Amino acid sequence: MDREWNDSQPIYRQLRDRVVAMILDGVLKEGDPLPSVRTVAAEYRVNPLTVLKAYQQLVDEGLVESRRGLGMFINTGARSSLMQGEREKFLAEEWPRVSATIQRLGLAAEELLNGTSRRGNQEAAPSRPAEPRTADPNSSDPNPNEER
Repeated sequence: MDREWNDSQPIYRQLRDRVVAMILDGVLKEGDPLPSVRTVAAEYRVNPLTVLKAYQQLVDEGLVESRRGLGMFINTGARSSLMQGEREKFLAEEWPRVSATIQRLGLAAEELLNGTSRRGNQEAAPSRPAEPRTADPNSSDPNPNEER
């Protein structure tokens, strides 16, 4: 997990989001234990109550379960639940902005899928006439500037 914090969200929320990202990325799988509250608190130099609050939020969302005396574990179905929620959130919150930008820039589906711009490629590699060849003193060619 990244050790940098930003000021736009509380640290417990950022910790929660990092665990969610690890689940979505497959770093933490269903049934895996979460690192202990004390370990995370020491590693990130945050208050253990902050870590506990982040973990409790995951429990409240049904993504993690607490097993008395054993710790916290990723629930079965947590990844698929997160995927569904993240997809819905993306489509509702981010896609309208992305779609508007695509339309504003006049990008075609092919350009988006290939990750290239037809206009950008045309501008990047303008056609220019071939440079004349110079005579090679080791060559037996009598007309080095003649096109073949």
